[in-house]
Amino acid sequence: MPVPEKNAVHKRSLLRDDVYTSIRDAIVDGTFAPGERLRDIELEKWLGVSRTPIREALLRLERGGLVVSVPGKATLVAPYDPASTHGVQQVTAALHELAARLALPSVTPEQLAAMDEANARFAAALDAEDVDGALDADDDFHEIFIAASGNETIAQVLGQLTPVLRRVERMRFSSHSGRESVPQHDSIVQHARNGEIDEALVAVRENWLSLPHVTPAHNN
Repeated sequence: MPVPEKNAVHKRSLLRDDVYTSIRDAIVDGTFAPGERLRDIELEKWLGVSRTPIREALLRLERGGLVVSVPGKATLVAPYDPASTHGVQQVTAALHELAARLALPSVTPEQLAAMDEANARFAAALDAEDVDGALDADDDFHEIFIAASGNETIAQVLGQLTPVLRRVERMRFSSHSGRESVPQHDSIVQHARNGEIDEALVAVRENWLSLPHVTPAHNN
């Protein structure tokens, strides 16, 4: 399997969460492609850690739907599955809507201004074809409602679900369709400023449900 050229990028004292994050990000950004076999020895060389934290990370990734384990044979990057991804998308949209519902009654003008600023960075990154920058700015935009909700469980569950959608987000933000999120973000902020909570909640939900390539085909 191809791995990043730089070896031993982490020290032996690396926390298990960092091993998980490194492998997860390599799957999400396409370094490890769907169907790719993940070999412990190559991951050890790349990350500079022992097999134990790697196996723990792979188990977490399997629970999160990014890795598939074939007992006694191999560990593979999970193929893209429209049906399961659609399910994750629905739950993710509902959780972001819940975060907004909890946050909106007390959201401050400063927080809304920060959302405007994040959306401006998001638009600039899309114009520059900077997918990583767009993803970071998009995270910053949505994180404001998540943090303001005061509900840590929402953040924890989204942390498990979001990587599954990140592959879809990368596809969207690398194409012209990613521009559709800019006015959607504007609409969320404007409704919030106007005290239009129900309309803002609808806008949040529709923003997350608008990701492409995730709705499974329906039989007539």
